[in-house]
Amino acid sequence: MPATDQLTSVDPLNWPVAPDWQALVAPFFDSEKGSALLAFLQQRLHAGANIFPPQPLRALELTPLTSVRVVILGQDPYHGRGQAEGLAFSVAPEVAIPPSLRNIFKELQRDLGAPPPPFPVPGGSLVRWARHGVLLINTCLTVEEGQPASHSGKGWEVLTDTIIQAVSQGDTPVVFMLWGNHAQSKRVLIDASRHLVLCANHPSPLSALRPPVPFIGCGHFSQARTWRETHQAAQ
Repeated sequence: MPATDQLTSVDPLNWPVAPDWQALVAPFFDSEKGSALLAFLQQRLHAGANIFPPQPLRALELTPLTSVRVVILGQDPYHGRGQAEGLAFSVAPEVAIPPSLRNIFKELQRDLGAPPPPFPVPGGSLVRWARHGVLLINTCLTVEEGQPASHSGKGWEVLTDTIIQAVSQGDTPVVFMLWGNHAQSKRVLIDASRHLVLCANHPSPLSALRPPVPFIGCGHFSQARTWRETHQAAQ
């Protein structure tokens, strides 16, 4: 794959975000934790590491804070060449759909029948979801080729925890979809009295059909749609 499918710059000025996210992003990169993260990324690039995706903050570019209506929380980007496109669970166009995303589409179809817009998408890219208010955010925003969770604990979680809290503290009621133990560990950051928090197993084939809450059959998409319709009517 061409170099444009990898991270080539460690300058956050080259990572565009929507204006209303900038108040969170800029102070983070100016902080000790943010500076250490940037130094780590630069060191890994100098060492010849292939780092994905090319735009780590793309979810914040496509989904402004004021537009967020649903949050789907992932762990870290896909670690195969050409897969990651800066959105949780999403893969770049013309890339084979990974098993977890295939199960997401399977449950969407099972739950909603013929999915209404904006859900039908070609291939496995979820850009259309992002542009319609679905914040597809991983807790760690970069990864090295062939090494899952290789950038975990390097500082991204400080920023993404702040992002989750900012959505929770916003004026608009939001649906949070937390799939798997890692995503559910962030539940403490969410005000469940104001938002709908839906929890199930991860959509991975290893857990999608297992208890305690199998992903296949969880009904999260229809619950989210009903809840959003109710709250839109009340606004």
